[in-house]
Amino acid sequence: MRIALHGKEFIDESIPYIQQIIDELKKRKVEIIYSTPFARIINRSPLELDTSNTYTHLDSKSAPDYIFSIGGDGTLLDTVTQVQELPIPIIGINTGRLGFLATIAKKDIEEAMDMFFKKKFTIDERSLLRLETKEGLFKGLNFALNEVAVIKKDSSSMIKVNCFIDDQFLNTYWADGLMISTPTGSTGYSLSCGGPVILPQSKNFLITPINPHNLNIRPMVVSDSSVIRIEVDSRGTNFLTSLDSRSETVDSSVIMTVIKESFTTKLVKPEGFSFVDTLRNKLNWGFDVRN
Repeated sequence: MRIALHGKEFIDESIPYIQQIIDELKKRKVEIIYSTPFARIINRSPLELDTSNTYTHLDSKSAPDYIFSIGGDGTLLDTVTQVQELPIPIIGINTGRLGFLATIAKKDIEEAMDMFFKKKFTIDERSLLRLETKEGLFKGLNFALNEVAVIKKDSSSMIKVNCFIDDQFLNTYWADGLMISTPTGSTGYSLSCGGPVILPQSKNFLITPINPHNLNIRPMVVSDSSVIRIEVDSRGTNFLTSLDSRSETVDSSVIMTVIKESFTTKLVKPEGFSFVDTLRNKLNWGFDVRN
């Protein structure tokens, strides 16, 4: 078996857990390859590992069987941009903080690894969004697992966003911005803006305004077969367009179309690790905060 490891900068407290992951893989005679950025980070750390087996880009010929994302949700989103349309399942190990996507907690690493190698897991396919523009924004990485957002830039005044669904005018949003989220992204930025939580296999998109000026406006759930067009009318010349954690500055002449991506992201879900359990534990649902 061939497994790739990807991660970002980590704190010293994460070192024992990274060592534990690598020891578990070596114990099972797994061929380990490291992403080039992760190898550089490891080489600057106290970890003494052979990181000479690295990759810069993944392709169908050199693709590993699985890829481990070691960090938080931001690391997993970055891993998605490496995998792209390749059918490589991603295992999210949370050495970060909240972790809705990287669901395997540090304390569960040994149990999760044991289930993984015993094939006690399922593959959870998550839908993505695709951003289409005549300008070719994001140079081929024009997809998102969480959300596509248009946001006012810096301290500029709010922007005016005209939104259309299947060429029918929906609404004009006077707000700091507007985002289109997947069910996966419903627990991210959209949740902090008052959007509902949507179960991962729901076939929906979520339209959520960011700090709307017109207070009667609320988030809206639409079919993921919808074609959503966004046109921005801004007093300033520029605003930000973001795909997950990546962003570009664009001007109001850019017309954006958001559709469902043709491929999916495949997340490994060990037995006993459910989205509902993660949701309840991360949001402290069912806990009496008075105690």
